[in-house]
Amino acid sequence: MRRDEEFSEFFTSRFDWARRTAYALCGDWSEAEELAQNAFVKAYAKWPSIRRETAEGYVRTIVTRLFLDSRRRGRGREHPVADLPDHGVSGGFSDPDAKLNAALQQVGPKQRAALVLRFVHDLSIEQTAAELGCSVGNVKSQTARGLAALREAYGEPVNSESA
Repeated sequence: MRRDEEFSEFFTSRFDWARRTAYALCGDWSEAEELAQNAFVKAYAKWPSIRRETAEGYVRTIVTRLFLDSRRRGRGREHPVADLPDHGVSGGFSDPDAKLNAALQQVGPKQRAALVLRFVHDLSIEQTAAELGCSVGNVKSQTARGLAALREAYGEPVNSESA
C-alpha cells in the first residue's frame, strides 16, 4: 500500500508540471492532458523500480517520447470536427505565452522537443540527448534549426551566420 501512497503523492505534486510540459510540446491542452496521463500510467507500472530522486526526469522522458511517437504516427494531423474544441475562456486576460506557443507549434516536433528540453527544462545537451535517445550532435543541430524556425515564426530575420 505504501507504493500507492508514494505514487499518489508524486502524481498530485507533479501532474500539472507534466501537463504544462506536454502543452509546450503539442500546443493543445486536451492532448497535453492525455500525454501527461499516459506518462503517469507508464510510470506507475514501473514505480517499484524508479528511484524517487529521478522520477521527475523519468516522467519528462516519457512525456517527450509519447509526444514524438504521436507525431510519427500522424496524430498531430488529426483534427476532429464533430465536437466543439475544448478551449477555455480567457476571462479577458491575455496569455503572455500565446505568441511563443503559437510560434513553437510552427517548429517541427523533434526540434520543438529539443527546444523545450533545453530551454524550458534547462537540460544540458547531454541530458537532452539521453531523453530524446539521440546523439549530442543531433541535439545541437535540432536546437539550432529549431531556434532558426522559431525566429522565423516570430517574424525575425534569421542571420545565416548565427544559425
